[in-house]
Amino acid sequence: MKIRFGFVSNATCLWEASPAKTVTFKRYNMLGPDEGMEKLLSVTRQNIENTLRVLQYNTAHQIEIYRMSSSIVPLATHPEIEWDFVDPFKKEWKQLGDWVSAHKMRVSFHPNQFTLFTSPKPGITQNAVTDMEFHYKMLDAMGIADSSFINIHVGGAYGDKESAIVRVHDNLKLLPGHVKARMTFENDDKTYTASETLSVCKKEGIPLVFDYHHHLANLSNEPLNELLTEVISTWSQAGVVPKIHISSPKSAGEFRSHADYIDLEFIMPLFKVLRELGQDVDFMIEAKMKDRAMLQLVEDISKVRGVKRVSGGAVEC
Repeated sequence: MKIRFGFVSNATCLWEASPAKTVTFKRYNMLGPDEGMEKLLSVTRQNIENTLRVLQYNTAHQIEIYRMSSSIVPLATHPEIEWDFVDPFKKEWKQLGDWVSAHKMRVSFHPNQFTLFTSPKPGITQNAVTDMEFHYKMLDAMGIADSSFINIHVGGAYGDKESAIVRVHDNLKLLPGHVKARMTFENDDKTYTASETLSVCKKEGIPLVFDYHHHLANLSNEPLNELLTEVISTWSQAGVVPKIHISSPKSAGEFRSHADYIDLEFIMPLFKVLRELGQDVDFMIEAKMKDRAMLQLVEDISKVRGVKRVSGGAVEC
């Protein structure tokens, strides 16, 4: 069994390397169309450059799993701008994709919580389609759209979970097939349990990204080993091993909030079940300290009896 570890967006060990610098619409308007566009181009270029710096940092540390920032391109989907963020940076996007491919990295995106397909409002669904297409365009510009995934939550219940689930299946029909083919769903900490999300995934043929912390905050009825077996099955045609999100509660009173680092004891029940199943997985670390938390967890888990660290970002047992 092999576990690879990754982190989200920003490498905290790098100086001034945020890939999510932004330009607000208010600032854009204040600058005017010409200066505003120059600002968008400048910030986007900087974000792409910083993304490359993080990818290079990952390679130096033998980290093969990474979630890119959804904020690389400011105002990319704003209805009053709708600017071309691909053509001005063709070389730079390709450089990102070439690095990912050359170093066999698994990268992904995770749009925000407003990208959902349960809403009864057509406008919200159309915004979700637009946002998913935007993320796909970035992957396509990098040349890695066929090997990367875009992960979202199912969405809200709107007071009637059964009707909302029906809408998910209806609304997903509006998503272009090539984009849907690269999406995953994740169980959440308040509304849709892993079991409920699994039902959606099975019907749509979509892999499920299992979030262990969310699962404990919003439990399914099945034993963990049975649930994980079902989750793993959704990845059978994906061409990659299952991905699992890892985080720890900030405190007992703030159980749903993420702590700075990962408490090894908190995730040990999950680790033991995966070990019993003999299942290779990729862990995406969602702790506040990002790469530092990831590297610390790799070090901590490598001290468990029978576990061997095989690279900077992976263990075997």
